Amino acid sequence: MSLPTRTVAAARPWPAITVSALTATVTVMPGFAVGAMATPIAADLRMSTAALGLAMSACYAASALCSGLARHLAVRLGTPLALALPALVTAITLTAVATAPNGVVLAAALVVAGAGNSLVQPAAARLIAARAPAHRRALASGMVGAALGAASLIPGLLVAFVVGPYGWRTAMLIAALTALITAALTPLTRHPASRPAPAGPARPRAERPRGVRTALILWAAAAALSAAGNNAAATYFVQLATEVGFAAATAGTLLTIGAILAVAVRLAAGAAADRAPRSVVTTVAVMMALGGAGLALIALGSPASFLIGTALVFTAGWGWTGLLLTTALRLVPDHAETAGHTVQVGVFTGATVAPYAFGALTSTLGFAEAALAAAAAAMTAAVLIPLGAALANRQAKPADPAEDMAERGCASPG
Repeated sequence: MSLPTRTVAAARPWPAITVSALTATVTVMPGFAVGAMATPIAADLRMSTAALGLAMSACYAASALCSGLARHLAVRLGTPLALALPALVTAITLTAVATAPNGVVLAAALVVAGAGNSLVQPAAARLIAARAPAHRRALASGMVGAALGAASLIPGLLVAFVVGPYGWRTAMLIAALTALITAALTPLTRHPASRPAPAGPARPRAERPRGVRTALILWAAAAALSAAGNNAAATYFVQLATEVGFAAATAGTLLTIGAILAVAVRLAAGAAADRAPRSVVTTVAVMMALGGAGLALIALGSPASFLIGTALVFTAGWGWTGLLLTTALRLVPDHAETAGHTVQVGVFTGATVAPYAFGALTSTLGFAEAALAAAAAAMTAAVLIPLGAALANRQAKPADPAEDMAERGCASPG
């Protein structure tokens, strides 16, 4: 692994990494915000649950479909601009959602928001690779990964304290303001050098070992399968909680608590992974499996099992995102934007499928069966993670296998 000397971590990387995490939080927020406020939005705009779910799926689909182009744009634009643009787009699109006269405008705004969001993960991955200290990259990745948890925190607070007395449109405008404030902070991600550091010579794709390419594909698939169930639970959390018997305001508070737990677990997992890099792959797989167990508990339908299952989904079920980014960065250290792309395309592909598919399964099979299907997907994801790591380790052929595994964070299963 060799990085250009000008991309060595700067003396103060944490303000920049914090801003990239905040940007990742607000840019992924529109889908979660619409999901949390789905009931009043659907009533006001006269949208069916299926139509609203399709609009949310379109948001995540735009992120997944645009991620390939975004991987290259993140290199050309530079980190500050690659983070500022999606934050500004989010502020504009949330304002459009807040003033939407019908479902068509809302859906169009969500698609634009999703397209803008695709820039964030590749840009954040490049920033972490260039600026984060080598022994703290898992923590830095955990901070960016925590965005998915924090993105449901803000809508949870808005549902609990704003939607009831002031309405969902006011809540959306407040969400737009948070995105605008974040956009104003993105200059802090500028590298101290007078001009952006070069990306460095990219190794041709053909020279990358087949096992590495296969591992990235399997990890993206695992991220999609695990994210599908977890995203469905987060997106429809308020409705699911009220079905079990909780009041809407209580459900918003529970969503906020779950989001706080999710953020805490991501940060703790990142810090722990920096101390034990060989265990990262196993930790990701275990987290995905525990998330599947949480979805199975939610399927039972009782308040107690719902609370326990929710805790597992928000902590373990979503806690792996930063760790997977760390592992991908170690696997392709000379292609940081590719690592970010791998996690992003997987997570948002799963998020694309989740709202509409979960709603359709609930309508046709029932709540319990839909949750069990999501649990099965998460369990399958837990198998793909160590399988990809094993293929990468077997075909990479390092001079010192033990040292290489430690560097890549790809300890073989068992």
